[in-house]
Amino acid sequence: VRLVVSGVGVVQPAGSLRFACTSSGFTFRNYAISWHRQAPWKEREIVAHIINTGSKTMNADSVKGRFTISRDNRKKTMYLEMNNLKPEDTAVYYCFARLPGPGYWGQGTQVNVSS
Repeated sequence: VRLVVSGVGVVQPAGSLRFACTSSGFTFRNYAISWHRQAPWKEREIVAHIINTGSKTMNADSVKGRFTISRDNRKKTMYLEMNNLKPEDTAVYYCFARLPGPGYWGQGTQVNVSS
C-alpha cells in the first residue's frame, strides 16, 4: 500500500493550495478516504472525509466553506483544495485510507500560511 502526496505548501493568508494524494496497492474505489492535519504541539485532527463513491463528504467546522475534498476513482487519487487559507491552517497534512484495521497513512506534507 502506498499513498503519495504531491503539492507545495507555502502561501500567504487568503491564498489557495491544492494537494493530491495518489494511491497504489489496494482497490482505491472500495474505501473511504480522508485528510488530516497536525499543528505543532497539537493532536492530529481530521480535516475532511469522503466515502468510497464520492457522493458524500464531511468537513471539519474549522474548514467548512474553505476546503473541499474530492476523489477520482479512475485515477486512484484524492484531492484537497484549500481556499482562503489562514495562519491557523499551518500544519502537516496527511491523507488517510480507511482500509480494514488501522488504515493507512500517507506521508505528511507541510503547509505554511504566513505573510
